[in-house]
Amino acid sequence: MDRGNDVLYKSNMPRARLKPRIRPSVLPAILSYNLFGEVRDLPDVVHCETLAARSVRHDWQFPPHRHGRLHQVLLIARGGGHATMEGRDYRLRAMTAVNVPAGHVHGYRFAKGTQGWVVTIATEILDEVLRAPDGLSRTLSEPALLRATPAMRRLMQEIFAEYGSRHFARAHVLKALSATLLGLVARQLSAKASPGAPSAGAGAGLVDRFGGLIDEHYREHWPVARYAAALGVTPTHLSRLTREAFGCPASHMIRDRVVREARRQLVYTNTPVSKIAYALGFNDPAYFTRTFTVATGLSPSEFRERVHAGP
Repeated sequence: MDRGNDVLYKSNMPRARLKPRIRPSVLPAILSYNLFGEVRDLPDVVHCETLAARSVRHDWQFPPHRHGRLHQVLLIARGGGHATMEGRDYRLRAMTAVNVPAGHVHGYRFAKGTQGWVVTIATEILDEVLRAPDGLSRTLSEPALLRATPAMRRLMQEIFAEYGSRHFARAHVLKALSATLLGLVARQLSAKASPGAPSAGAGAGLVDRFGGLIDEHYREHWPVARYAAALGVTPTHLSRLTREAFGCPASHMIRDRVVREARRQLVYTNTPVSKIAYALGFNDPAYFTRTFTVATGLSPSEFRERVHAGP
């Protein structure tokens, strides 16, 4: 049962045995969409709907866009079309899965009547389900087209059915099913060797390293200059690369990592706001509150109340 969320559905892409077609034109201004809405996000554990649920409203086409804090996995059961990634065009066939990490630009042109599902997972949930130190987070950070397996298709169907239910332990089951789906996607990604997949250039590799450093040091509140020095580049060059990759300067990526952990703590624990602030390296809870409010549009207390109140 598809929910009628007001926000646009959009997804992501690339990889497989198809030859990429380089588009001659430069991508237009890139839009950023949210499925849950940045102000009232996380009303649910995950979001799952059929491809047709929103495609029919938009003539089966979605222009290039990105999701700031959402990871998506799309699976085509029947039909097909094309997916675009960073100006390249890839053919979509039946039993293709698409892994789209947060921040990656993608778009779709589906053949009318295409059937399948898209599962959207907020980065906070990703942090919860990918706690094992086995490299899953890094593996899943690669946008790719994959050959879907029967197990992936069954999981999509199970997630879709559970998402539309109100059974006891629904949140727990959705989290477990989503974690399993991500594991299967990561397994396919780790085994892939597709010549059609877009390769990450030196700039993309540096941005990935920057993200890894942020994960290690965000509680220490390193300034951009310190991260840049650790990477052997200038702060200006680092911000230029992050703007190209995610549409924001390096400073916003650092801030958003802190805010992401704060949101996770606010949603999944009863820890007082002041203790969350200190645990995240803030000496002044009031400054933490200001930082959080600027990033989300809500104070930490308002955010917690909004999420716990439900959609």
